[in-house]
Amino acid sequence: MVKLATARESRMYGPGRGRTRAEYINAGLYLFATVVLGSGFGAQFSLEPRSSLVLMLIALALIIVVNVHDLVAHLAGIDFRLPLMELDTQLAFVEFAVPLVQALGSLLFFLGILILFVEEEKGYVYFRFEKHALNMLIAGPVLWVLGSIHNSCQIYERADGHVQILQQSVQLPFLIGSTLFMVGGILNSQEQTGLSRHGMGLLVSFD
Repeated sequence: MVKLATARESRMYGPGRGRTRAEYINAGLYLFATVVLGSGFGAQFSLEPRSSLVLMLIALALIIVVNVHDLVAHLAGIDFRLPLMELDTQLAFVEFAVPLVQALGSLLFFLGILILFVEEEKGYVYFRFEKHALNMLIAGPVLWVLGSIHNSCQIYERADGHVQILQQSVQLPFLIGSTLFMVGGILNSQEQTGLSRHGMGLLVSFD
């Protein structure tokens, strides 16, 4: 997960002053993607509900890119020497696992939405993939919840009040939001059982 403040000095977003700038750009993109994702769900109430799927796909793509960038920044800080993770629990379970899990969760969510978008555009020709799409809409948020729990376990090297406030302002809302997405996906999947809805109709519980 993208953090609004550096917890450890080893993260390498770039040389010198560029490192801090790149990190905050990273965080800003994550915040922007979150707003776009929320707008996508809200757009389902509009006269052009298909636009909501496009917004969600854009937001999820940004989240994937940002988390991959975050992961690379952590690995660059240790010169990509993965065996060092055996000596540092936080490095393995927070700084490596969190962005990886978040990226995978976002990818699954992206694929689930993409399948529904293709069905909507092509006239529901991939019925056999609908069940997989619904499962992806559950699996993605499950990984988000796991990642947000891992992220809350980090230890601070720069533990001033400003950093603590920034970190907590990200961790708690992200955990709550991820949990709501997971619960919504589960309830939506159960609601669709026995119904003959297709495409965007399968997102009814998210409306």
